[in-house]
Amino acid sequence: MKPVIGLTCDVGVENGLLTLRRQYLDAIIRAGGIPVVLPPTREPGQAETCLEFCQGLLLTGGGDVDPSYWGEPPSPALGYVSPVRDYFEITLTNLALAAGKPILGICRGIQVINVAAGGSLCQDLQTGMNHQQNAPRTQLFHDIFIETTSRLGQIYMTCQAGVNSFHHQAVARLAPGFKVSATSLDGTIEAIEINTAGFVLGVQWHPEDLEDKCSQALFRELVAVAELSGR
Repeated sequence: MKPVIGLTCDVGVENGLLTLRRQYLDAIIRAGGIPVVLPPTREPGQAETCLEFCQGLLLTGGGDVDPSYWGEPPSPALGYVSPVRDYFEITLTNLALAAGKPILGICRGIQVINVAAGGSLCQDLQTGMNHQQNAPRTQLFHDIFIETTSRLGQIYMTCQAGVNSFHHQAVARLAPGFKVSATSLDGTIEAIEINTAGFVLGVQWHPEDLEDKCSQALFRELVAVAELSGR
């Protein structure tokens, strides 16, 4: 049976609508997995139940993470925050880390991984380099520099790659047990991964919108590891 990959999503504060871009679902399907959307909730035990039937986890992009999770007051530049989504995803991530489930975090997802594991975020990048492209999501916007010996380096099989970019928060203090596997020219952390043998990888760009072989390989790796761990 194909592995089930749980995908997080956003929820409207006023209308309660769940939203998730179709590209995430398509990327998992193309990689050979079965995508299942996990609605954010504070209901006790729901995160545990979700993980019981998921062999892997995809933390998707979205709004900002509440800085109270790493002990900072909100910056004037802080964007949209969803308390229920923050709670659910951080709880879900901690449970998945404890269970050794494979996790891929995209954009907001890399930030959730880092915060859940004990790290912090920069609330608003001010490096002189634009990380919020005003261009189609399929457009490569800037380069990243990849540590070739990392898990990401093994997947991408290159030390430099072009990516798209839609964020103003980023990893600041790296969580214990993690390492940086890619940066941009201004030093912004673009990818992190767990130090152990498990598959926990976060990327700051949006590979679901890109059609290159490296982006597709990233989702195939998640699904392949999830399939092995589910046996």
